[in-house]
This record gives sequence, C-alpha cells and structure tokens, in this order.
Amino acid sequence: MAEALEGRRQLHHLLIAEGVREDDRLRTILNRTRERELTIDRVPRLQIDDLTQGANHQGVALEVGEYRYVELEEMVERQGTILVLDHLQDPQNLGTLLRAAEVCGASGAIIARDRAAAITPAVVNASAGAVEHLVVAQETNIGRTLERLGSHGWWSVGLDTGDDAMDLYAATLPAPVALVVGSEGMGISPGVRKRCEIIVSLPVHGRVASLNAATAGSIALFELLRRDMT
Repeated sequence: MAEALEGRRQLHHLLIAEGVREDDRLRTILNRTRERELTIDRVPRLQIDDLTQGANHQGVALEVGEYRYVELEEMVERQGTILVLDHLQDPQNLGTLLRAAEVCGASGAIIARDRAAAITPAVVNASAGAVEHLVVAQETNIGRTLERLGSHGWWSVGLDTGDDAMDLYAATLPAPVALVVGSEGMGISPGVRKRCEIIVSLPVHGRVASLNAATAGSIALFELLRRDMT
C-alpha cells in the first residue's frame, strides 16, 4: 500500500473496510493519501474482498490504474543487471523475484507477454510492493529480446543446469548481465538457452537436486550485486 502511494501508477481512491481500527500503519497511509488529495471511502469488507480477489488486504485497499509496463529502450538507458524471466507462471515466484531484483538495484525486469504471469494484485502483494518501484517490460519473444539486449551491450547469462553450466561462484562474468531464469519445472526453453552466451548453475551439496526458480534466481541476483560492490 505505502509503496503504491509512492509508485508510478495513477491513483484513484482509498477504500477502508468498516470496523477497521486505526493503528500507526493505517494513520501513515491516511496521511499520505490526504497529501495526494485522494478520496477515502468506508465500505463493507466484502467489497474489498471482491476487489482484491482474495488477497490479504487487512481491510485496506487502494484503487489504482493499470500497471504501466515500459519499453525495452527505456530500460537499457540504465546500466546494471536486467532480470529476464522465461515464461515464469507462478505469481508468488514472480513477486519474489521482482522483489529481489528491486532490492538488488536491478535496472529492471523482462517478462513474457504470453503463457506467463503478469503484474497482478497477487504479484504486487508477493513482491511486498517492490514492483511499484521496479521497471518491467513485457515482451512477446524472449529470445529476440536477448538479441536486442546484446546489441546494447548486455551479456545473456542463463541460470540452468547441464554439462555446459559453470559454477556461478567460480565463473567470470562480463558486465552488464541479463540474468535469464526459466519457468518452474521446465527451466529455460531450448530456443532461449541457445541465445545465452553463458550458462551458470548454483552448487548443490545436499540430497535435494535443485532450488525453485524464485530462490535460485534471488541467490544469483545477490551474487551479481556482490560482484558489483567489490
């Protein structure tokens, strides 16, 4: 909520469920809402339930405009890691990765337009509002998008397993990096993998063979951040 009030969306009005107690958190939201000169309405809790589609709203909802995706050209004006998601479908995983990307100071994230999770209220909630500050592009063809990034100087680094995968912590990586994370279960698609100049993987020493996409991608983002800081 607080992140949305400071984000890039068009804001409409604030809804508060009848009977919600005013605590410090709510007072902060109300003060910021009044500063933005937005309407504040008291409504039945069921109305907020319907609007938020079952999200954990805690009795408060902010009606905003649609999430504004950016063009790739706007993203490449920045210098830094770009997170590229190859048809990630789970909203929780998407939100987690976008939150990690924002915390790590990534230049932005790219998601697939079709057969993939989009920026929905569930994703915003899973990202703890971080997606309101991160620029995100929605592209039809991820493989061609990597080619376009390459023409602007980015190196495509796929996070995947396989005989050609190098240990992330031992690999020498050029910068800036377009970090490619594949979908749940399927990993990076063959066509996209071919366009990755380097494939890296996380070392695994336990009995479980791998981590899920959100966990592995988050670890890789923080490793890239560590390298930028040294």
